[in-house]
Amino acid sequence: MHPQQGPRQFKYYDLILTAFVVALLCSNLIGPAKIAQLDLPVVGLVTFGAGVLFFPVSYLFGDILTEVYGYGRDRRAVWAGFAALGFASFMAFVVVNLPAAPFWADRQPAIETVFGNTWRIVLASLIAFWAGSFANSYVLAKMKVWTQGRWLWTRTIGSTLVGELIDSALFYSIAFWGVMTTEQLLTVMLTQYVLKTSWEVVATPLTYWVVKRLKAAEQVDHFDTNTNFTPFKISV
Repeated sequence: MHPQQGPRQFKYYDLILTAFVVALLCSNLIGPAKIAQLDLPVVGLVTFGAGVLFFPVSYLFGDILTEVYGYGRDRRAVWAGFAALGFASFMAFVVVNLPAAPFWADRQPAIETVFGNTWRIVLASLIAFWAGSFANSYVLAKMKVWTQGRWLWTRTIGSTLVGELIDSALFYSIAFWGVMTTEQLLTVMLTQYVLKTSWEVVATPLTYWVVKRLKAAEQVDHFDTNTNFTPFKISV
């Protein structure tokens, strides 16, 4: 009898998954703490949430996971990120609401500003991330099969356009509907969407470099030809 072989183990998959989760947590815990404004050439003043610096990085790692290891392993990463984001949000709620020591009381407002997201923000983040990430991975996996593995840039950018559109539409609608006017909501949503997708375009050479080296190191180039694309499972 031959010993039963388990799923193939990869040298760098866990590292990419960890980087994906770290980028996601940074975008949701560090990014929302500040609204930044830059005066860009030609464009002029652009106001944006600092999370835009981090969040597209998670999509970049999502693209790499799907392109190299396949939809199933990226699905595991998405669920790991979802669980990490949910746990971090819960612990932030607990920490913010713990009674402050007398000598710390004057700092409590700052803690609430940085970590005191409302339930709408948390819910919007979780739903938008989940839906956008799975849409991104699904589109990339399908496009890889359609293009027979050619033209990587078309699927990294194309999948991000779809994923970020779903993410931005869900997040801002859930988080700020009724708080902002429709015009303000659309303006912020469009600005964030353009910034995030532009980041993907700029990062395309880096994506090519990482993907090429990972495929060579892992000796894998997965095509999702017979994949069950349901998001509601963790196994590969």
